[in-house]
Amino acid sequence: MFAVYATGFSTDDPLSGLVVGERPDPVAPDGWTTVSVKAAALNHHDLWSLRGVGLKAEHLPMILGCDAAGLDEDGNEVVVHAVLCDPSWTGDETLDPRRTLLSERHQGTFADRVVVPRRNVVPKPASLSFEEAACLPAAWLTAYRMLFTQGALKPGDSVLVQGVGGGVATALIMLARAAGLRVLATSRDGRKRERALEIGAHEVVESGTRLPVKVDAVMETVGRATWSHSVRSLRPGGKIVISGTTSGPQPDDAELTRIFYRQLQVIGSTMGTRDELASLVSFLDATGVRPLIDRVVPMVEARDAFATMAEGDVFGKVVMTR
Repeated sequence: MFAVYATGFSTDDPLSGLVVGERPDPVAPDGWTTVSVKAAALNHHDLWSLRGVGLKAEHLPMILGCDAAGLDEDGNEVVVHAVLCDPSWTGDETLDPRRTLLSERHQGTFADRVVVPRRNVVPKPASLSFEEAACLPAAWLTAYRMLFTQGALKPGDSVLVQGVGGGVATALIMLARAAGLRVLATSRDGRKRERALEIGAHEVVESGTRLPVKVDAVMETVGRATWSHSVRSLRPGGKIVISGTTSGPQPDDAELTRIFYRQLQVIGSTMGTRDELASLVSFLDATGVRPLIDRVVPMVEARDAFATMAEGDVFGKVVMTR
């Protein structure tokens, strides 16, 4: 079958290990199902895999991709949940210490077909296109969990989204606005600040600029470059929900004094559960909110899609179709 896969790692030139070609057809074990992929979305996770982060050499060659929407063996339209946990695990899948993502130990979604446990598929409503649904399992699910599970935010609360542009940040803005939150956002790029207003932010400021008000929560995916600003932007008792550190994990100043004196909360968040994915799908079906897609390209042009993401010139998701 057609597939986009990794055969090696390189920190300096990650695309050197990317192959667009053929791989053996997958065989579904007992309790698993085969999904024919119609659309799959790119994530930074896929670039990190090509750098050898989260993917080990003994698992090569590995078909990349976490996100997908397609048809199951019975022809049902489904969305794939990318978090795989131990078969004996019960409860929140993200808390399983043995959990993994598709494309780490199990072949991923950038292919004609992918096999996943039957519990890892969620029905796709007709109101969502395959391209839109393919954006949900990683970036949009991460945003949903950050806001509503870990952040426990409710209508009327205020939230700051740091570093708009990528899939998680755009999802945070759009979901928060649809849920009745007051949304502030930051970016170094003036064009991206304008786009943030267009997709639902109430106010935008340049990164590092003092906010007009202190917020109830900050959604943090940038890390080192924005950490101090995030802490200083919170009201007493506020919370930072962090799901990534794209600028580096070690801030110059952890702001510990400010954190304890203001009784702030720092909460980690990783991906989301199958039930949260189902709730997210229902939320979009009911509200009409749709993922922001930067571009849609055929999967045979995967190398160009990866290069676009590596350059960082995107606003929303990059989706590949079969």
